[in-house]
Amino acid sequence: MLEARLSAVAARIQAQFDHVLSGLDDLPVVHGMAYATQGGKRLRGFLVLEAARLHGVAPARAIWPATGIEALHAYSLVHDDLPCMDDDDLRRGRPTVHIQWDEATAVLVGDALQTLAFELASHPEVGLGEVRADLARSLARASGAKGMVLGQALDIAAETAARPLTLEEITQLQAGKTGALIRWSAEAGARLAGDDPADLGRYATALGQAFQIADDILDVEGDAGEVGKAVGKDAQAGKATFVSLLGLDGAKRRAEDLVTQACDALSCYGKEAECLRDAARFAISRRS
Repeated sequence: MLEARLSAVAARIQAQFDHVLSGLDDLPVVHGMAYATQGGKRLRGFLVLEAARLHGVAPARAIWPATGIEALHAYSLVHDDLPCMDDDDLRRGRPTVHIQWDEATAVLVGDALQTLAFELASHPEVGLGEVRADLARSLARASGAKGMVLGQALDIAAETAARPLTLEEITQLQAGKTGALIRWSAEAGARLAGDDPADLGRYATALGQAFQIADDILDVEGDAGEVGKAVGKDAQAGKATFVSLLGLDGAKRRAEDLVTQACDALSCYGKEAECLRDAARFAISRRS
């Protein structure tokens, strides 16, 4: 069920990207935007659409913020791969944008995708102005200096710190770098309906940390061919991760506990939320 739903969501989001980008000029930056938004698990977009379904929101409305969060996520990856950041040559099994084109184009691709995200999240077809404003404002908080950018800044600062990060510090870092956008994605469905997003927020907080722990485990156990990017970089850099702090087995146990917490947070939705529960289980069983 989950695999089919993820595939369907991925196809729908790709079609939406194709539609949106088709109206832009024939320039390298636009080609780079299309390139950067191809592939991936589309987990964030899936969370938007699935949570929207739970709250009775039509897919025709939810597809806009679902595509918007995938645009913002793609921007973050393009910039994260740059030589001044993580300096990666491979993403999703293909050359990164700055390798495929050049660094200046990659910077502009990321900039364009970031602004596109807000354009899509506040599109007129999303609904009433107050709903669109709430989505845009909450996305700004999740992606900026109180969310993803904060997490990235803490990650960069940790590279030159006098000591490795503690478990509490790495949890705070990842709550911004990875968790903030996952939380926004899950909460967006309730926001679209004007409902309380608290339960979905608790679900997503646990899911986001479990997702990051799974990434740390894949960096140790994963195969670059399956993962689609280089592995073993954290250990080589002496970087503090959930695995380095908890041990491999301890990290796996923590991830399993978080999945249980995520599933429990959905109790108010009953069986209707089973696909979201499956998504939490998938987050720690994936190979890429």
